[in-house]
Amino acid sequence: MSQLTKNIGRLSGKVLVFGGVYSNYQSLEELYRIAQVEGIKPSNIISTGDIVGYCAAPSECLDFIEDWKIHGIQGNVEQNLINGTDDCGCNFEEGSRCDIFSKQWFPYAMVRMTQRNMTFLGQLPEKISFEYADKKIDVIHGSYDNISEFVFKSTDWALKKHNFGQTDADVILAGHCGLPFADVQDGKYWLNAGVIGMPANDGTARVWYLILDDADGQFSYQFHNYEYESFEANQLMLENGLPFSYSETLLTGIWDNNEILPDEETALEGIPIEF
Repeated sequence: MSQLTKNIGRLSGKVLVFGGVYSNYQSLEELYRIAQVEGIKPSNIISTGDIVGYCAAPSECLDFIEDWKIHGIQGNVEQNLINGTDDCGCNFEEGSRCDIFSKQWFPYAMVRMTQRNMTFLGQLPEKISFEYADKKIDVIHGSYDNISEFVFKSTDWALKKHNFGQTDADVILAGHCGLPFADVQDGKYWLNAGVIGMPANDGTARVWYLILDDADGQFSYQFHNYEYESFEANQLMLENGLPFSYSETLLTGIWDNNEILPDEETALEGIPIEF
């Protein structure tokens, strides 16, 4: 049975944070290579959830993450796999394109879950907390109260402030929305590393992750991106009958639709992200 919140103590040195593997094994392999080159040990690597998703290798990605021995939390997809529900629990509007596509990729993922996968999923906590550079940090998926709530940079600070009110954290590391961003106000940091399984709707095939640093005892963060064998991931999706438009997104960097996006993020479609 998973813990609600797992405290992993105090971390030091560079910390790599990523989200949304989305069953994309090729991207996960490249992130592993990056972590090796950077010399970041598994105990300083954190996944913000949704290891399983749109792409073709859900079981293989779960095995890889488990063998890597990094920290991670459940995303809404993992939670619904554990609960045996018949959809991904992504909070898509019923009948929307995202909802229709989820009825294709979620059953594909579900039937590929092994007993090992399910045991591992059941051990993942819903949240993680730790101390770093004199700050208290919480890792959540959507929001503190709702694992599938979409929180974007344009989301009103009042909602984020409410989340900080649920905890004594100085920093919240969140996932779910698919876009990398930082929103820093009132001495509080809401950071989303973005996802590695799909591009960020910016017209490039790049995917995103985040590195925290405590050099000189000061808290800092920096967003990073990389490219990987996206054509191979695209072909595996096609070979397995997964949604064509999602497979194309791996190559074009443009989402099939913007149903989940607020107007501000929708207006940024196709514009390469810069930090």
